[in-house]
Amino acid sequence: MQIRNLTQWLAARRDTSALELTRHFLERIERHDRLLNSLITVCAERALQQARAVDATGKPDGLAGLPIVHKDSFCTRGVRTTAASRMLDNFIAPYDAEAVARLDTAGAVTLGKANMDEFAMGSSNVGSFHGPARNPWHADHVPGGSSGGSAVAVAAGLALAATGSDTGGSIRQPAAYCGITGIKPTYGRVSRHGLIAHASSLDHAGCFARSAADCAQILGIMAGVDTKDTTSAERPVPDYARLLDGDIAGVRIGLPLQYLAEPMTEGVRTAIDAAVHQLEQLGATLIDVDLPHTGVAAAAYHVLACAEASSNLARYDGVRYGYRCDAPRDLDDLYLRSRAEGFGDEVKRRILAGTYLLSGTRYQQRYVKAQRVRRLIARDFEHAFEQVDLLAAPTMPATASRLDEVGASAELHQDHSRTIPANLAGIPALSVPAGFADGLPVGLQLLAPWFDEARLLNAAHAFQQATDWHLQQPQGFA
Repeated sequence: MQIRNLTQWLAARRDTSALELTRHFLERIERHDRLLNSLITVCAERALQQARAVDATGKPDGLAGLPIVHKDSFCTRGVRTTAASRMLDNFIAPYDAEAVARLDTAGAVTLGKANMDEFAMGSSNVGSFHGPARNPWHADHVPGGSSGGSAVAVAAGLALAATGSDTGGSIRQPAAYCGITGIKPTYGRVSRHGLIAHASSLDHAGCFARSAADCAQILGIMAGVDTKDTTSAERPVPDYARLLDGDIAGVRIGLPLQYLAEPMTEGVRTAIDAAVHQLEQLGATLIDVDLPHTGVAAAAYHVLACAEASSNLARYDGVRYGYRCDAPRDLDDLYLRSRAEGFGDEVKRRILAGTYLLSGTRYQQRYVKAQRVRRLIARDFEHAFEQVDLLAAPTMPATASRLDEVGASAELHQDHSRTIPANLAGIPALSVPAGFADGLPVGLQLLAPWFDEARLLNAAHAFQQATDWHLQQPQGFA
């Protein structure tokens, strides 16, 4: 049985029960995830129970029965939710994240919780307490992070869709590395309630699927105002799926000079040039645009992200919930050893950096200045979108690095200079498969003005109607 996208799944659902389809995906997880390590927790009993409930309705409609996995930073009621950290390794979430609740209401079937970089801090998925997830195209390569497990599960056909979070590229990078589609919507479009925080003003909840058309259906369920999240936007949600006409004739697509001038491998450059040419053949008008403050985006991001992480993770102290050290001598020892033993190295580095940046005069010298830079970057996008409707650029400058390269010679692979600005400004962005280099997928990034996910998805859909990169599958996972 070949089921890789929603069209194939909907066709199968007409003749096959949700229970049988759920068992199909659970069997795939059992067969393949020993190698890939894409899931931290498999929710087999929960999934089967949800599937039976779908079947009990008679003729399910919409996406009822959809097999999905959730990044392990999305709280899922009654299910272990670890954020890939020893600190939360025994935490059973008492409530659902809003995105999870909306998908559950639509009848989605939760197959499991996906592997990730600890507390979403990383770009390779090797920073997980549960071990690294592996790229299905080449198992000795990283899948990207922090939402790497979600991307792997979709790319290998272990699920049809997955939730993810994106703080500086953590949906788009793994989507690019794994050859699937991933979208980060506008900040506030999808509720962050129940999403374990990394950096609250930068975290965006989004989704992965094989295609932009599939992402449009899933995002339509997830999006919308939520009174439990004060940053949730009170704006109507378009019917993204119905707006996909695949027509981009006359759409003005900007080519950011800074994004294309930055170093990238020859294979990635060739694939992106071909993808941009394809957009032009589809009727789009290409215009060079200037984003002058791109060069300082990464520095501002790291100041803000570390500062917010330091504040958000202060709650994990070994007292109320989470990991607690054995036999603490006193309260100070409880705090010190619980945090030292419960957090991984990367998380501790960011907490220390963030605490330093918020201390004394450094708050004004670093944090406040980073916020000013953030505003300048948002203005760059405002000015660019006065000239164009969308922006196009490579998602990442190189294909996925080898697992044994991470932390050594992988600087180019982990360069997020093209993904970070969208998080600082809060604009929507996605990555779609755009070719291969050295046998590994390459991603094309498209960016849109605030709350214009419909145009963004339609441009990606037009590109995918004219190409077959999103239909390619890694060998060994049939």
